[in-house]
Amino acid sequence: MFTGLAFDTCTAPPLATMTAWQGTSPYGAVAVYVGGKNRGCAQPQLTASWVQSVSAAGWKLIPLYVGAQPPCQTGSSPEKITAATADSLGAADGADAVSKASALGMRAGSTLYLDVEAYNSADTACGDAVLAYTQAFDRAVASRSYRPGFYGFSSSSAAGIANAAAQGKPDLPEALWYAKYDGAADTTGSFPFGAGLFAGHRRGHQYQVNQRETYGGVALTVDRNAWDGPVGVTG
Repeated sequence: MFTGLAFDTCTAPPLATMTAWQGTSPYGAVAVYVGGKNRGCAQPQLTASWVQSVSAAGWKLIPLYVGAQPPCQTGSSPEKITAATADSLGAADGADAVSKASALGMRAGSTLYLDVEAYNSADTACGDAVLAYTQAFDRAVASRSYRPGFYGFSSSSAAGIANAAAQGKPDLPEALWYAKYDGAADTTGSFPFGAGLFAGHRRGHQYQVNQRETYGGVALTVDRNAWDGPVGVTG
């Protein structure tokens, strides 16, 4: 569990950057892309040794897995969901997310956030396929004693999960990390869904992107997040 400010950036920063930012920046947690066929950046720094070192220094880690993307999404993602493959892809990707996180030293009990990018929310068949995929992913993660989380956009992918939660559907993420670029560094007043949904320290809010910041003499471009939710378990 972590409450405070977190940052994410496509490639996990070098250990020297994490050391320079420790205590000099307002951040106490960092999101890292642990795997997925749609992960967009190489991760030369992201090793079990790196995880151990930054965790020992006091950083909390938020593991992200970029799995299959919506069938109606524009662009050419290497892995896309279809109605026919949603269950099998979700199960395989959930198992892979646990494997990748475990290899990095993130233990059972860690919350693994499935990254689903924006899509046309008016396309109900597309939304149904995303939900089926997410449910299968969540079942696979939970069956291995890890916890499922979800990252998505407040206007589409996160909204689909929130709507399913409001309807009481099963096998949903335990925590919701929503992208809503309003500059509000909170998880309450900015929360765009029902106030009772994902309450009780189960929210993250990505509120600004592509911010160039310098701490300890080291510059990095990051996305900013307000955090009040579960994270990876290390050590």
